[in-house]
Amino acid sequence: MNFDLEFALVIGVFLTGAIWLLDVILWAPKRRDLVSEAAQEGVDTDKKGRPRAPWFVEYSRSFFPILLIVLLLRSFVAEPFRIPSGSMMPSLLIGDFILVNKFDYGLRLPLTHTDIMPTGKPQRGDVVVFRYPRNPSVDYIKRIIGLPGDTITYNGNKLYINGKLVSTKIIGHFKGEGPKHFMGGALVEQETLPRRNGTVLKHKILIMPGMPVPSGTVVVPKGEYFVMGDNRDDSNDSRYWGFVPQKNLVGRAFLVWFNWDFQDGEMDFHRIGKRIN
Repeated sequence: MNFDLEFALVIGVFLTGAIWLLDVILWAPKRRDLVSEAAQEGVDTDKKGRPRAPWFVEYSRSFFPILLIVLLLRSFVAEPFRIPSGSMMPSLLIGDFILVNKFDYGLRLPLTHTDIMPTGKPQRGDVVVFRYPRNPSVDYIKRIIGLPGDTITYNGNKLYINGKLVSTKIIGHFKGEGPKHFMGGALVEQETLPRRNGTVLKHKILIMPGMPVPSGTVVVPKGEYFVMGDNRDDSNDSRYWGFVPQKNLVGRAFLVWFNWDFQDGEMDFHRIGKRIN
């Protein structure tokens, strides 16, 4: 069972805010009326001589602004995620902690994820976090390959977008990652994806020669996206389960802020601050 931090934050903000508001409206005035009685009866008072608020009111006052700020930042600015698999190698490694921009694709309400302000649309080549269409409680991270209306053909390790072959070139061999040298010996290729206004995005992918990979041709429906992992031969992506609806997008990954490999218990300082493209 996955812990829903967003739900917990919303409940925390609601409860602490409600308690604080009730105290301001109902309980605090009654305590002020008891100032003289408190002095006579030895009731615990604050620095101003007023009876102290109950412990749950004091905690609510302290935690409400903190929880509210965290919820607003997480919902509308940036949200942290951890990379648990190797599907985006070599761009992202197991143990990377990343930040996801929540503003690029529009502002959405917490929990309901209802759009309240459009701010932009995904571009081909964006690395995105999204709620897995078959199980929205699970977050996935992949690269957008196909935009709405695109015709995508994947034939082995050859990729075509709208009938044009996406160019790649071999730049070396991957040394492997982790204690078992995961994906060691795979080819590192530079892929050049066409973007808007004639621009391109160059990024690295992994290809393991001899690995069986699917083939097919699809047309991306309106309001949906075709995504693939950079580790092309070890990625559970749109080639296997279909498209990602716009409403499932969480945001664009843009920065590695920390790295800790839980398998071997090591930190890679060189990953910290790495931009994701």
